[in-house]
Amino acid sequence: MKFLLGALFAVFVAVVGIFAVVSSGVVNVGADQAHSPLVYNFLETARNRSIANASQDIVVPDLTQVDMISSGGADYKDMCAGCHLAPDAAKSDLSEGLYPKPPNFTKAEVVARYDTKAGAQQNFWAIKHGIMASGMPAWGATHDDDRMWAMVAFIRSLPDLSADQYTMLTTRFDSDIMDMDMQMMDMDMDMMDEDMQH
Repeated sequence: MKFLLGALFAVFVAVVGIFAVVSSGVVNVGADQAHSPLVYNFLETARNRSIANASQDIVVPDLTQVDMISSGGADYKDMCAGCHLAPDAAKSDLSEGLYPKPPNFTKAEVVARYDTKAGAQQNFWAIKHGIMASGMPAWGATHDDDRMWAMVAFIRSLPDLSADQYTMLTTRFDSDIMDMDMQMMDMDMDMMDEDMQH
């Protein structure tokens, strides 16, 4: 009985101590100062285990489809490249200002983690649900699963892309621009026909 009371008292003191430290405002939450290694490892482990647990039942589509890879490029450029970078950018204002640093998806050793089924599940889960207090938004609030899987497919191919290939795969073709281009082509064809008749 004494042991149980002692354990309860120790837990009570720990909770009160943590509350006092948190309430005092001495904990620095600035993103320009790193956590202590103990706190960083604790948070990193909690995040990784949480994502692995939450994503384990997600069904992974065929991520090698060319149309899936190419359709994910424009969304990656618009929503991800500012933090996770592009082949022609070693850093950005966002990537430099965030803590912890977001993974650089142009690096093969970083993206290799997502080449497995579990890695793809975890990448998709993080894109869909975001990660608290990390700067990673929950894109599932505004995007359907197909678009997010396309981003996963694109991320897996990103380290192999040159800057030119990246630009080609990430250019968003607006339907209005496409319609204008088609109209211009029709006008050019009409002019060519007229020239040939004269």
